[in-house]
Amino acid sequence: MAGSTSGKRTRKAQPEAKVALTSFDGLVPPQAVEIEKAVLGALMLEQDSFFEVAQLLSPSSFYVKAHEHIYEAIQTLSAQQKPVDILTVTEELRKEGKLELVGGAVYIAELTTNVAGAANLAYHAHIVADKSTSRELISFASKVMTDAYSDNEEVDLQVQQAEARLFELTQQKMRNDMVRADKILPTVLQRIEEAANKTDGISGLASGFDEIDHVTAGWQPGELIVIGARPAMGKTAFALTMLKNISIDREIPTLFFSLEMSNEDLMNRVVSNVCEIPLHNLRTGQLQAYEWETLAAKQVDIHDKPLYLDETPGLSIFELRSKARRAVHEKGVKLIIIDYLQLMSAEGFAYGSREQEISLISRSLKSLAKELAIPIIALAQLNRDIEKRQQSSEANSRQPQLSDLRESGAIEQDADIVCFLHRPDVYGIQTFPDDNTSTKGMGVFIIAKNRNGEIGDFRLIFRGEYAKFAPASAPSSVHGIMSMMGGSSVDAFSGDDDIPY
Repeated sequence: MAGSTSGKRTRKAQPEAKVALTSFDGLVPPQAVEIEKAVLGALMLEQDSFFEVAQLLSPSSFYVKAHEHIYEAIQTLSAQQKPVDILTVTEELRKEGKLELVGGAVYIAELTTNVAGAANLAYHAHIVADKSTSRELISFASKVMTDAYSDNEEVDLQVQQAEARLFELTQQKMRNDMVRADKILPTVLQRIEEAANKTDGISGLASGFDEIDHVTAGWQPGELIVIGARPAMGKTAFALTMLKNISIDREIPTLFFSLEMSNEDLMNRVVSNVCEIPLHNLRTGQLQAYEWETLAAKQVDIHDKPLYLDETPGLSIFELRSKARRAVHEKGVKLIIIDYLQLMSAEGFAYGSREQEISLISRSLKSLAKELAIPIIALAQLNRDIEKRQQSSEANSRQPQLSDLRESGAIEQDADIVCFLHRPDVYGIQTFPDDNTSTKGMGVFIIAKNRNGEIGDFRLIFRGEYAKFAPASAPSSVHGIMSMMGGSSVDAFSGDDDIPY
């Protein structure tokens, strides 16, 4: 059976191809007309064969315009659960006024003449889909060239639009075929065995906070984790503490995207966190003698550690995808942290609202985590509804909820784990209601959604002057629904919690 065809058509009833794409050096766009005929013929010969190719092909996948109309008719009949054969397809095209456009009933009958059946349908459909993708790439490249030559828009916007279109094409090719369950079983059993061999029970990437890791089993490959908080609650400080635990203490490659701070500002906080020197002292250079000694002794802990920083302002999801792929393949990065999600953009697409844009960003981050098989942690800003709630003396009266995620409910849907950071003393709440211990210098880490495990609240010590969180030193700091693990907490180090992070 022939593949690509070109040249003059001799049959009078032979339908014409679609309008030719912009060609390069007079080349004919990629096509497989005879295989398109074979696909359509097989679909009309074998009942229910349409569903074998429905996810792979669309009407626009066909090079010949008549074939596009015929596939549309087959698609319509299948959607209506009507039989698909020569007669029904002919009648559907006649009803739509397209029968003569495709070459008449004779041409439809000819499509089934040289087809024995649907044995090779899937293989042929893949060829048609690949040719279609190649034509789309040509069209994409042609538009990029035209836009670049016209010089009517800023280069940055041209790049963003090109990335957006290329992202669409990539997503079209990332569809996975169904897999029988027992084919996946060996991988699952291997992971269970690997987890069983770990004495700490952590199968993922440990955050360094034991009680949190006990519930999550560590941040898992392919997971999107969202950590939300209102300003000045310490979400960046918490992320930096994890960075120290993961990339500096355990030398696991980590990439931190800082959309708000410069790399120098971020490194100031890393140094403060590692050396436990107040950030204010580092900023002013007014260090005590012992602090200079500490800085000299502990700065070596940061040298040669696999911590990578990116300060690109207004980072688009398409830029992030490109940088993340490169970091994983070239640097072996095992964790990505983004500070913060709402500062990202999805330039290149037109949106009716910011909520729709955020929805694409969160969906893309989840897709990227699965593709790279690493956890991605996105910090997120919460809306002001927390401040609008009626305040009471209870420590949880201003506690964040899933509905507080700013600008999009899609963040909650896409994320595997949604967490919040809350500091009751910021709102003037002085004691925890369950044990009357002080909230001064304390933070609460709330797991509000956990797709694969439990939820609960965990108390942490907030050391604001060091941009740092630490586990509470009580036997257990878990509260809420995990009451079986409950316990009282000790008074926390108050710290300088006037510094917003």
